[in-house]
Amino acid sequence: MTLARERIARVAHEANRALCLAFGDDSQVAWEDAPEWQKASAVNGIAFIESNPDAPPSASHEAWLAEKEANGWTYGEVKDTLAKTHPCFVPYDELPPEQKAKDYVFAAVVRALL
Repeated sequence: MTLARERIARVAHEANRALCLAFGDDSQVAWEDAPEWQKASAVNGIAFIESNPDAPPSASHEAWLAEKEANGWTYGEVKDTLAKTHPCFVPYDELPPEQKAKDYVFAAVVRALL
C-alpha cells in the first residue's frame, strides 16, 4: 500500500466512521484499530474510484459487495466480522439512505484527495 493511498484511506475511513457514529452505529473502529482486511478494503475502494472516476455511488457499492462475496461474506442482520455477515450485503437499491450516504462520502473524500 502506498503512503498516499494509505493516507487517503485513513481519511475516507474516518469520515465514514464519523458518519456511522452520527447515525448511531458504533461498529466501525478507528483506523488505528482496524484489521488489515478492512484497511485493504478501503484501499480497494480508492483504486476503484481512481479507475472509474465517474462511477456513481451504486457502482462503488457493487464493487464492495463483489469483494465481500469473494472473501466469504454474506448477508446478516448485524455486522459480525467473525461470521462474515453484514447488513449492507444487499443490492444498492435496497440500502437505507444513511448507508447510501456512506458511499457518497467515501467517494467525495477520495476524489478530493486524489
